[in-house]
Amino acid sequence: MQLREKNNFNLSSLKVGFVLPAYNEHENIFELLKQIDLVFNNKVILIIDDSTNNKTKDKIYLKKDLQYFKRASKLGRGSAVLYGLKTLLKNEEINFFVEMCTDLADDPKELPDNIKYFLENKLDLLVMSRYLKGSKIINWTIKRKLFSFLANKFAKSLLKVPVSDYTNGYRIYSRKAAAQVVKNCDKISYGFLALSESLVELYINNLRIGEIETSFTNREKGESSMNLKLILDSFFELIKLYFNKRREIKIVSKKPTFTNIDRLDDD
Repeated sequence: MQLREKNNFNLSSLKVGFVLPAYNEHENIFELLKQIDLVFNNKVILIIDDSTNNKTKDKIYLKKDLQYFKRASKLGRGSAVLYGLKTLLKNEEINFFVEMCTDLADDPKELPDNIKYFLENKLDLLVMSRYLKGSKIINWTIKRKLFSFLANKFAKSLLKVPVSDYTNGYRIYSRKAAAQVVKNCDKISYGFLALSESLVELYINNLRIGEIETSFTNREKGESSMNLKLILDSFFELIKLYFNKRREIKIVSKKPTFTNIDRLDDD
């Protein structure tokens, strides 16, 4: 997909706030920070660490643009991202926020082009989708691909937000979107369902959402926090989210409030 060059944004003049939830990612976090440093100078990074030990902290290098917060136990990705956005919103110099996984699944080198797309199309949320034409999923098993695909299809059938990827934690938020999530998702779902919850919250409040292709690489080091209990909990929480928001979803889904990538490119 070709980016439209309608405006020339000076990305070096814009400050990016990175929200990095981590759980036992000591084998990956240092490399991720190096990759971000190679791409961005004007930034603030906040690591929210739920690890069972201090190995992650031992691997990072504290400096002016890096903040670190260690939580006492595993409280879930949703509350970690909520804390990160709430904390970084206090810094009025930050223009927008990037949420990323810390297992090296997401490539920071994609961000300059994705940020241009985000800004040029005046989006409030940009989802880096694994299921658009041109996207790649590298080193996942057939079983994992099938499960993720079906989970996203199920979420879309209930929640009606017209995006292809509800569960990828690689996103760009405007300050408006971040503030909306912080304000109204104070009881945000545990784990990866939080990604669907925040997406629904922005959708029913008519914020401008888009998605773009991405390259997703399965971790080479460390262990995924995904397990059967988390999957089952997410399934039931998804149904609960639907019943809590079904009235708002029904109203908004009948209105042409959502503009996706294909429509943006056709303008």
